[in-house]
Amino acid sequence: MIKLKWGRIVNISSDAAKIGNPGQSNYAASKSAIEGLTRTIANEVASRGITVNCVAPGFVKTEILDSVDKKRLSMMEEKIPLGRIGDVDEIASVVYFLSSEESSYITGQVLHVNGGLTM
Repeated sequence: MIKLKWGRIVNISSDAAKIGNPGQSNYAASKSAIEGLTRTIANEVASRGITVNCVAPGFVKTEILDSVDKKRLSMMEEKIPLGRIGDVDEIASVVYFLSSEESSYITGQVLHVNGGLTM
């Protein structure tokens, strides 16, 4: 990337870095570290035409949510202003955009993709 003077790095974090998760301090800490790494590397490589950003998904329909009981899942959805759990394709679309030329003036950012959960 440095030789080409162009590149895109997209890290994946979690809303847990912003709001925490009871009983998961290790998870929240590691995701917070990814966000700090994103900003630091973004500063280091921006002059070389490389952008570094981070996507922090909220609740997303994945296999892990299959293990959550329906009542708790409903309570989670109620906290989301858009009123629903996100889809994997919605996260992938944001990663795709941040990987493209169209995002050339965005760097060092954490983009929360969560239906408004952490406005």
